Order: sequence, then structure tokens, then C-alpha cells
Amino acid sequence: MLLGSQLRRLREARGITREAAGYSIRASESKISRMELGRVSFKTRDVEDLLTLYGITDEAERISLLSLAKEANVAGWWHSYSDVLPSWFPTYVGLEGAASLIRAYEVQFVHGLLQTEAYARAVVRRGMKGASEADVERRVALRLERQKYLVNENAPDFHIVLDEAALRRPYGDREVMRGQLQHLIDVSEHPNVRLQIMPFGFGGHSGESGAFTILSFPESDLSDVVYLEQLTSALYLDKAEDVVQYEKALKELQQDSPGPDESRDLLRGLLQLS
Repeated sequence: MLLGSQLRRLREARGITREAAGYSIRASESKISRMELGRVSFKTRDVEDLLTLYGITDEAERISLLSLAKEANVAGWWHSYSDVLPSWFPTYVGLEGAASLIRAYEVQFVHGLLQTEAYARAVVRRGMKGASEADVERRVALRLERQKYLVNENAPDFHIVLDEAALRRPYGDREVMRGQLQHLIDVSEHPNVRLQIMPFGFGGHSGESGAFTILSFPESDLSDVVYLEQLTSALYLDKAEDVVQYEKALKELQQDSPGPDESRDLLRGLLQLS
């Protein structure tokens, strides 16, 4: 997706049609469309020819994009869990693992990167009604594996606003919720995590359209991606005008929510009440 998005911007900047781009690599217009949406694998020769057509002669830039093409064709560790994941989610896991900054708003439940094992199991069981226990455990294992992103050597910065509703809505029994609240308190102390709580008392706010995640990447020429999960699919938005709207909404949420210290105090208060 990242490579396809970059190729699309390069093509549009040169005013080249998909049909002309397809002709240059002996392919159809529809294949160029699928490449730009990240829905097909990339042949090195095709990417090289497209970069030449788009006037990309800088060797460093070509090498960067060709390296991305090679990475795009390598199956990630999460593909071994594809049998228990919805078809759209492996793409998100790959993007999440490549991000240097993850910004998110959650309202239904605690974000997957911050869930305890017991809480994650309760969430998965609720979302996978009728699934075997083995499948539930595999989905939980994937969630715990994703959480290693936050503590590894190249951990991303993670800025999260949790609606108080996500903390009040019980998943699992009392001890599960107490454990989840304590975990949020602990993880909020990590230097790369900025956790804020949007309290009920604030009333209406800019997160009224629901949960979303904004992924930013270390490569300066790669656009941010907004991830929106739906009941039977997901949307990946990377057009600047879309991303700007979600960044504005998140900035307002951050400004309107108590800061990290005050949010941590709010979590301690909820823990005492639970």
C-alpha cells in the first residue's frame, strides 16, 4: 500500500494516465490501479520502469523505493495467523509494524496495543462468537505479539485518546477490568506512550464519528495512512485532504482531554471504584 501510494503520487505529479503507465510496463490500466492500491505484488522490473517513466533519476530515491518493493513481496510474521483474521486486517498489522508514530482514538474498548491478555481474550471471545477455543487463543496470541512493537528497540511513539466509555464497559469479570486499568496506568509511564482519557463530563467532542488510527512512517516521502475499521471491511485513507481532517479531529481530542498526568489520576480513581 505504501509503495503503491507513492507510485500514484509520482504518476499524478507528472500528469501521466494509468493507461500510459500500464503501457510502459506492458500491462493494463487496471493493473496499475491494483498496484497503486497495494493489491498485487510488485515486480522489480516494473517498478524500475515506472520510476524511469516518472522521471525519478536520483539513485538514493530509486533504491529506497525498490527496497520497499522487495519488502512488499515478503510475507510478514502475521500471515501465519491469516486463518483467524478478517481479510482486511493483515494489511493493518503490516502498516502498524512499519510505523514510527501511531495516533489513535478508541471508544468501544481499550486499543489492542494496550490490552492485557485476559482483557484481550474477553474481547476476542465477544467478537468471535462460535469460534473454537484454539482460534480464540491464536487471535489473542497475535494481539500480544503486536504489543512487542511498543517495547522493542525501534518502538514507535504511541499517542492514544481513550474515551471513558471504553474503560467503563466491562469485558471479562471484575478482576479482568482491574488488571486492565492497572496495566494502563503502568504502560502510560513508558516514554514513548502518551495516554489521555476523554471523560464523560466533557460532553460532545470531535471524535463523534468513532474510532480511528493514524499511522505515520519514518520515510519522509511516505504519506500518513488513516485506518477505519468497519463491521465487514476496513478503509485505508492516504489522500492529504482526508488525513488532515482526522489529524485535526485528533488534535482537538488531545486538547480537550486531560493531559497524561491527569488522565493517569483518572485511571487510578476508576481502579479504586472497581
